[in-house]
Amino acid sequence: MYLLYGEEAYLKKQYKKRLTRAIIPEGDTMNYSYYEGKGISIPEIIDLAETMPFFSDRRLIVIENSGFFKNASPELADYLKTAPDTAFFLFIEEEVDKRGKMYKTVKEKGRITELGYQDEKTLLLWIAGAVKREKKKIQESTARHLLSKVGTDMENLEKELEKLFSYTAFKEEITVEDVDAVCTTQITDHIFDMVEAVAMKQQKKALDYYYDLLALKIPPMKILALLTRQFRLLMEVKLLVSRGYARPKVAEVTGLHPYVAGKYMSQCKSFSGRDLRGIMEDAAEMEEAVKTGRLADTMCVELFIVKYSMKD
Repeated sequence: MYLLYGEEAYLKKQYKKRLTRAIIPEGDTMNYSYYEGKGISIPEIIDLAETMPFFSDRRLIVIENSGFFKNASPELADYLKTAPDTAFFLFIEEEVDKRGKMYKTVKEKGRITELGYQDEKTLLLWIAGAVKREKKKIQESTARHLLSKVGTDMENLEKELEKLFSYTAFKEEITVEDVDAVCTTQITDHIFDMVEAVAMKQQKKALDYYYDLLALKIPPMKILALLTRQFRLLMEVKLLVSRGYARPKVAEVTGLHPYVAGKYMSQCKSFSGRDLRGIMEDAAEMEEAVKTGRLADTMCVELFIVKYSMKD
């Protein structure tokens, strides 16, 4: 029995695929069963595990996002201790309770692997490896630019790399210009850059980011909500930094990717705690002004950006 858990969906998907191929032959649908989500019947799983595999030595039961490792599942935990050797279990979860009976049983009888967010160094090595397999080259600065533009989600990174490989089919080296030409900027990164421009009092740049988002058909109030979330995170990160928390701990408490947490730790230096509280209060007032019809939504967010990006 195996348990894969953690936030990085890409790695869980890859491990699931490889373990499945290692346990049963590819295309063996008779001895492969897949369950997903809450409400899975434990008696049904036990009955299946007790059924002899069809012309094979193994039966694989894959159970994903079941919640069995967060909620008490004593019946299944007890069964796993005596399950037949022909039954193989693969559990894939986002969160687990390490004190729970299920976790302890799998730890004792099988193997557990945590697949969390990867740090910047690991992601850069992973990008370099993917580029090398395509017999291409990429500078570390270009790889960092790719991360800052498309984010740190590995599934999304893989898709953006595929676009880059197609775009540079007749080139040996991938450049920053190639990344800017074909890779999709994540909205959250656009918001981060907008806040950075506000912090640096670069009003035109901040407004340009706003107009770009409007051109992408992002509703103004959603932009305001994303800005508010950004400032709320900055306030939280600033408080944690003031308590002496290092980047790994800040990432753990806030739920941010460690690489992103580092960016927030740098950005929060541009604001005082009082500034951030004032911005949050102002954002709430702006939202109320739109809801009560005192201000148009597009103009409201523009005024908000103008106010805080104005040079003193």
